[in-house]
Amino acid sequence: MADWLVKTEPGDYSFEDLRREKETVWTGVKNPVALKNLRAMKTGDRVIVYHTGDEKSAVGAATVTAFEENPKNATEPRVVLRAAKPLPRPIPLKEIKSLPLFSDSPLVRIGRLSVVPLTAAQYGFLSGG
Repeated sequence: MADWLVKTEPGDYSFEDLRREKETVWTGVKNPVALKNLRAMKTGDRVIVYHTGDEKSAVGAATVTAFEENPKNATEPRVVLRAAKPLPRPIPLKEIKSLPLFSDSPLVRIGRLSVVPLTAAQYGFLSGG
């Protein structure tokens, strides 16, 4: 099992949208490194949902429930995320950047990356558990 963080613009698709729909196919990833990370996801992996834009905060948890190569577009895998729960509190990027735990994280080092691997310790901090 692996841990991930996915970024979304809340005006386009928010964690609350995911909670309302319960599941969604995660789309819109274009960056080659982010796509590589998306392809590495497996069923059962844990995910933190992060809002970009004005919020810049980790806000919710989800789980990968399915993965398949997209038969219509080989460059865009189909990863299904199921909403879990909101985080105990939103965790702003400013706070994340201040923590030594995240000093080597692509979340901090590569700001434009929309799918980021997390260590178990990073996931534990963000998820509150």
